[in-house]
Amino acid sequence: MMKKLCLFVIAVLLFTLSGCVENNSEKKIDLSQKAGTKNTAEQSAGKPLRIAVGGMITPREGFVYYKEFLDYTGEKLGRKVEFVDREDYGEINELIREGDIDAAFVCGGPYVDGHKEFGLELIAAPVAYGETVYYSYIIVHVNNPARTFEELRGKTFAFTDPLSNSGKLVPTYMLAKMNEAPETFFRSFYYTHGHDKSIKAVATGAVDGAAVDSLIWEYANRKHPEFTSKTKIIQKSSRYGIPPFVTRPGLNPKTKEALRQVFLNAHNDVEGREILKGMLIERFVPIEDSSYDSIREMKHWVAKQKHAKK
Repeated sequence: MMKKLCLFVIAVLLFTLSGCVENNSEKKIDLSQKAGTKNTAEQSAGKPLRIAVGGMITPREGFVYYKEFLDYTGEKLGRKVEFVDREDYGEINELIREGDIDAAFVCGGPYVDGHKEFGLELIAAPVAYGETVYYSYIIVHVNNPARTFEELRGKTFAFTDPLSNSGKLVPTYMLAKMNEAPETFFRSFYYTHGHDKSIKAVATGAVDGAAVDSLIWEYANRKHPEFTSKTKIIQKSSRYGIPPFVTRPGLNPKTKEALRQVFLNAHNDVEGREILKGMLIERFVPIEDSSYDSIREMKHWVAKQKHAKK
């Protein structure tokens, strides 16, 4: 009875945390009506570009800077850009596959999946803290005595999204190396669909631990540390290719190149630099597909381990 009650309390806390960040004034695009796969012939100067920002890419408060950057992009292109807000990486990939959105900021994991499944294309990647890489942080409450990931056995844990690299694949890979899985290692686990939500869940005691994007944790720690200050990092993963900006393969090649040039040169003018500063991004640079090979290797290894146990 007590176990059920505890699980109920945790579920309520997570639901409450989720609700706190959902109340925002940003206008969202209704994509409930599928437009079908688009081709290059339909592209025109007057047709809006639809660009998604994955809910795990930035804390909710950071969306304003991404919206400003997309407005800036539209001005540079001389074309309207529609901001599309989606929290689920699987949904974003499906919308790109169907041609319902043209481009997106995504995590390395969804990029690897999308590139394999339907040819998702890289345009540029941000430089943050002097690097084009990031890490998965395993965090616990600052008062938690745990010092290693292994000490979270039998505890409650928060993942972000099933397709997230830092928020799901990396900790799952770490568990597989221990001959464990989330189902066997943790007492229970949840998906928060936001790295900032996972940080809050740990800070408020809703869960014992979480795996979060290092960029999000560092962003929150610099901007508003009221939650990060109540957490501590007990493990830092190997480095992985940073979350990129991508486009659907059928987008007009001229539009792809125009987008690439806007991103690569944004740091060269005052307005662009100011927006990037708010995003805690120094500049955008080209990035190679091979930068995400380590994510592919993890996915392959985890899948092989699962198959071997069947």
